[in-house]
Order: sequence, then C-alpha cells, then structure tokens
Amino acid sequence: MFVDKAKVYVKGGDGGDGLVAFRRELYVPEGGPAGGDGGKGGNVIFRVDEGLRTLMDFRYQKHFKATRGEKGRNKTQHGANADDMIVRVPPGTVVIDDDSGETVADLTRHGQEVIVAKGGRGGRGNTRFKTSVNTAPSIAENGEEGQERWVNLELKVMADVGLVGFPSVGKSTLLSVVSGARPKIGAYHFTTLTPNLGVVDLGDERSFVMADLPGLIEGAHTGVGLGHEFLRHVERTRIIVHVVDMSGMEGRDPFEDWTKINDELKLYNPKLAQRPQIVAANKMDMPDSEANLDEFRKRVEETSPGVEILAISSLTRQGIPELLYRVGDLLDSLPEPSALEETAEAGGDEGVVYRFESKDSQDFTIRRENDTFVVESESIERLLRRTQFGSYEAVMRFAKILRTMGVDAELRKRGAKDGNLIRIGEFEFEFFEGGADSYLYEDQ
Repeated sequence: MFVDKAKVYVKGGDGGDGLVAFRRELYVPEGGPAGGDGGKGGNVIFRVDEGLRTLMDFRYQKHFKATRGEKGRNKTQHGANADDMIVRVPPGTVVIDDDSGETVADLTRHGQEVIVAKGGRGGRGNTRFKTSVNTAPSIAENGEEGQERWVNLELKVMADVGLVGFPSVGKSTLLSVVSGARPKIGAYHFTTLTPNLGVVDLGDERSFVMADLPGLIEGAHTGVGLGHEFLRHVERTRIIVHVVDMSGMEGRDPFEDWTKINDELKLYNPKLAQRPQIVAANKMDMPDSEANLDEFRKRVEETSPGVEILAISSLTRQGIPELLYRVGDLLDSLPEPSALEETAEAGGDEGVVYRFESKDSQDFTIRRENDTFVVESESIERLLRRTQFGSYEAVMRFAKILRTMGVDAELRKRGAKDGNLIRIGEFEFEFFEGGADSYLYEDQ
C-alpha cells in the first residue's frame, strides 16, 4: 500500500534533574557541595533512508518519545545524556508543524537529518550555585521538559521523470514497457490511484527514475478528482513527459487534453510551467492517430512554438527508444537541483517566521480573575518547572528573580494585597508584602 500522508506526535526526552549533595569524606576537612548536573534528554531525529518508498510505517506507529536524561550524581558526577531517537523516513518527505503550518524540513537526500523535537537540558546540581556568600547551597534544578508537538508528513515522490496526462492515455503501460515496474493496468479511468516508480536503464551506463503519476482531470488544482493527491508529486520531477492519446477513441480532442493538463499544472504551481516537457504522442498504432497527430502539431506550433513532440506506441514499442534517449540527454543537460531550490519549492521564505523581541519590553503579562492575579510568561513558567520547591533556598531564589523582573511592583500597581492568590501556570502562590518573602508556595 502506498501511503503519502501521515500525522505523528513527537516528544524530545526530558532533561535529568540536578542533585543536591554534599561531600563528606574522611580526612577531607572542607567538603562543600557535590551535586552533579542532570543529563540532556534525547532528541527525536528524522533521517532519510532511500530504502523506504512510502510512509506506511507511520500508519501503525504515531507516537515517538525520546528517553530522558539521567539524574545528577554525587561527587559532582554529571548524569548521562540520553540517546537520540532516530526515525527513518523516505526521501521526498516534507515535515510540517501541525499548529503553525510552517515547513520544518524538506528531506530529499539519503542520510539527511533534522531534529523535529529537541530534548530538554539537564538541571543544574547544587555545585553550580556555590558563591562566595553561599558556600553550601541546597539548590538544584529540575530537568527541562523536552519539546513536543504534532507534525504532518507529506511524501512527494522523488523521480527524475514524471508521466502526466488524462486517465487511460497509456502512462502505466509505458512505464511497464520501459522499466521493471508492474503497475496495475486496466481499461477504465483511474486505474492508477497511487504513484508507481520504475528505473529505466538506457544500456549506456545511464539510468533514471520514472514515475507513473495518477491521471488528472479538469479542476484538479482545486482538489477535483485526485487533485492535490496527484499534483503534489509532480513538483519533484525534473522533466515532465506529457502523454497524450492520439487515437481520439474516447471522443476527446488531443490538443484540448494537452492544454487542460498544462493549465492545471500552471494553476497549481506556476513553476511547473517552466519545467522541461516532452509530449509523448501515444497510441500511434490506431487508425486515426496519424491524422490527429498532424493536426495536433499544427495547433501546438501556433500556440506554443518549440514544444518537442515524439510519436510513440506503448503497444508496438514504436518510438520508445527515441523517447528514452531524448529524456536521458535532456537530463544530462540539466543542473542537479540544489538544496536551496528544493527548500524554496517546499515553501521557501514563506515558511520562515522572523520574530523580533525587544529587551525593553516586559516578558510577562498580568490579568485579574476576581481576587486572583494571573501572571503569564513563558520564561517564568519555564523557571517554575525547573525550580525544586522542596528547598527553602530554591523558593527564595524564585521569589527574588520575580522581584528583579518587576513582577512584584507590577502586582502592587494592579492592586495586589496580602492574601491575594497569584497564579502562574499550574501553581498558585499567596502574595505578602515582605520583600524577598512576597510569595508563599502553594501547589494548586
């Protein structure tokens, strides 16, 4: 089964907690703090494996969580960092953040990696808080939580040549003739529902990958028919081979077919109109094909001079070698796509969000809910999660940091009085006018 879309949850490992410990050894007159730092949590990394062709594995496993770092140890020993979690993905995978819609990565080359969820930093042990004033601190930090989010995976087939055209024009038959691929072939529309890949060997030490892509219909750029399920895969191809049925057996005009498909490609992505294209005039073994081809050439020359048209028949193999060698020569003349171009096709600058943060602006906001004051700040909540409130020194340090940030003064301006509740994240504190003792820790 070909799966080209998936939604998965990723979470980096939490950092290990720092340790509060003191050195007590025989014949060591001055021990002092000896608590080590916690280890770093593991990252969740997506790595390209060219042996994979679909996102089938993500249909059964949708959650990926890296392990957390080890806690700090005595004698100032650092806790072990956790191993990264490596998740294999096929080449051509685009990773998109589910909340923001931003493109996180466009993975195209074998072995290419991207960190999709960073592991949290380890907490500092009490050794880190030793100063000339406080030579025996009993303060340590909790490990930082690992990054977590949902990401959407979209697979765009990596092929040198893409076969496009209306349903039942002979794309699958052509692929089966020129390669070892065995796509499903049937005398009805939309026999091909998913892309099929085949390797074409020219016999002169040259080869390329050809993709038989599902048939298009008018309005596909708006999602009609297979719509975007098909068009997404055309973006990766370096050359488009436009297969047109010259027999006219289904009552369609070959020139109108060719025009409609090109319009759909252009409406979906204007860059596809600039992609090198060869028209494969197929089914030339049928009675009316020669006359239809002559008329087709005339009309194409009037509207789009210079378009290359090659007559072929997948059934009798007529013109097949000429088509393949022409495709091979054209591929040799094209430059290899750079990583910059690949990224631009996947979103480019539109997928980058630039954020400006002024150091003069407050890093927190305060709002009132009845008698409770709610302080909202990412940095304060992060500090809150890392503080070990079982230690009186840690509580005093937390209160001092808030006072330095100006939270105390702002609360007083908003009318905070003794006994009012202050909510920060999932915790509540009681406000007191008392300098460094302004907050009394109280778990919600």
